Amino acid sequence: LMTTTSTYSVAGMTCDHCVKAVTDELTALDGVTSVEVALADDGPSAVTVTSEQPLEESAVAAAVDEAGYELASTG
Repeated sequence: LMTTTSTYSVAGMTCDHCVKAVTDELTALDGVTSVEVALADDGPSAVTVTSEQPLEESAVAAAVDEAGYELASTG
């Protein structure tokens, strides 16, 4: 089974609660198998999403927005 891994920068995350909120929203997306967050003290945090197929960036942005944060950029 092929999987796709993408890393996104998410602004505004500061604590474990933020991590959980974003992780919960992203995990709810179709095909997402794992979400890993590297919380940054200053600036955007790196969020790595592994999924069964490439995700629409708009879907990722919407999930992050739903959690109350902002997609800064993708890498």
